[in-house]
Amino acid sequence: MNIFQRIKDYFTPEESKYTAKEILIWLWEAWKGNRFQALLNASLGLMGVVVSLSAVKAIQNAIDIASGAKPGSIYWGVGIMGIIVLCNFAINISVVWVKNILGVRARNRMQQRLLDRILRSEWHSKEKRHSGDVINRLLTDVGHVINFLTETLPNSVSTLALFIGAFAYLYSMDKMLSFVIVVMIPIVILLSRFYMRKMRQLAKDVRTCDSKIQSVLTETVQNRMLIKIMESDDAMIDKLETTQSEYREKVVKRTFFSVIANFVLNFGFSFGYLVAFLWSALRLSHGTLTFGGMTAFLQLVNRVQGPAKNLTKLVPEFVYVFTSAERLMELEDNPLEEQGKPVYVKAPCGVRLNNISFSYEEGGKVVDNLSFDFKPGSCTAILGETGAGKTTIVRMILALMFPQEGTVEIYNDKESKQLSPRMRCNFVYVPQGNTLLSGTIRDNLRLGKLDATDEEMEEALRMSCAEFVLDLPEGLETVCSESGGGLSEGQAQRIAIARALLRDRSIMLFDEATSALDPETEKNLLQNILAKHNKTIIFITHRPAVMEYCDQTLKIDKI
Repeated sequence: MNIFQRIKDYFTPEESKYTAKEILIWLWEAWKGNRFQALLNASLGLMGVVVSLSAVKAIQNAIDIASGAKPGSIYWGVGIMGIIVLCNFAINISVVWVKNILGVRARNRMQQRLLDRILRSEWHSKEKRHSGDVINRLLTDVGHVINFLTETLPNSVSTLALFIGAFAYLYSMDKMLSFVIVVMIPIVILLSRFYMRKMRQLAKDVRTCDSKIQSVLTETVQNRMLIKIMESDDAMIDKLETTQSEYREKVVKRTFFSVIANFVLNFGFSFGYLVAFLWSALRLSHGTLTFGGMTAFLQLVNRVQGPAKNLTKLVPEFVYVFTSAERLMELEDNPLEEQGKPVYVKAPCGVRLNNISFSYEEGGKVVDNLSFDFKPGSCTAILGETGAGKTTIVRMILALMFPQEGTVEIYNDKESKQLSPRMRCNFVYVPQGNTLLSGTIRDNLRLGKLDATDEEMEEALRMSCAEFVLDLPEGLETVCSESGGGLSEGQAQRIAIARALLRDRSIMLFDEATSALDPETEKNLLQNILAKHNKTIIFITHRPAVMEYCDQTLKIDKI
């Protein structure tokens, strides 16, 4: 490949997943809930423009009075300057207040909206994105979008106003020079389209690598015990270094491109300022401009060039916000589950599998033409070797996945309905493993029933053989760390079962939920759960003690 082809490849951006129009529409929708803050920032910015231009006039007036170019009191001149300074302080304080109070609320609202969208979308057994990447988008990319909508865009209004005001002021003093100063702006506009296209791809590459780093960090911290046991500390550090090296390479590439573009722009603006200085100095030497006028002249040049520079910075800001918006739009790509009011089926109710089949894209068929009836009030054990499809069946019963052939129904003695996400309200599910969240035991139990009383919680703990909680020094206020840290696996399992009992629904599914319990505790727990015979209970299990309590068995063979 010759050098010309290399240069062409470097400056040619990749195609984006979304069009500019689609991204702008998304940003417009995102802006709807933040217009008050944007309007407030724009108003403060315009007030700042008035103060800034007033300061130029006040300084010119004070200098001309001091130099004898015009009559007046120097004390009044300096006093006016002081008032303007105080006004500027007040505006700056207001800007900081709006940014730190309303800005945080705006970020919180967008994070809540996106997280709600993720939680309500269709579930997939194999997620497209690492959890670290999703968190990175919810934190960093949301921040970029909110800052752009509530600060960058409103500030650009005041920046444009300052540019127009300063240009008009300068034009009133020297028509020809005012046009010389702004000659760079049309050139910038012509170059901006190319700059945006390339920087958008470079920014996207950097953000992708940043997400990879957070994914490695998240996964390493979450699994540090396993890493220590496997003595893989060095391997994980090397993995992080490899990812960071890729990130640095992308940052260098983006920085190189940005530095070249900024050098060209700043060179043009600096040259314009030198021309203005020379021109005003010549006018001063010829007596056509006072010293105060020259000072005002140069300040106005700065106030024309400063906003012009800031307006050119909108180009990379647009690039970064387009990149962040695109990454957030990808989080919303997953279709929503069926939404609406929960559909309750009167108890006792059961579940019926009607000739269901299911295949994973990467793993082939796992369930083939299966029919079974989990009758109302029955207790069923689902048995089968690893990979036979037990978990897949449970996911279909919970309407997380749907059979590609056949149907799954929930029914009672009066009606039968094909299962949908809206009918998940009829189920309780205890997954295998430790599923406690960080927080108090009370917080974890309330996930089962938000308004549960202490008496209800204590009864659920007794039913699940978790009375040990009541004997802890802090009782229900005992704090668990991430994944139930501080508790044994058996204790965590029993609290998870208590949480399910508080939910109190017609159909209960237990996925190896007693695997960490000793035989005596397991026996007592099963007796408590099955004592009333008023629930339809499904166990996925290999434990003989569990099978003894079941009145029917579903044996699944691996295909």
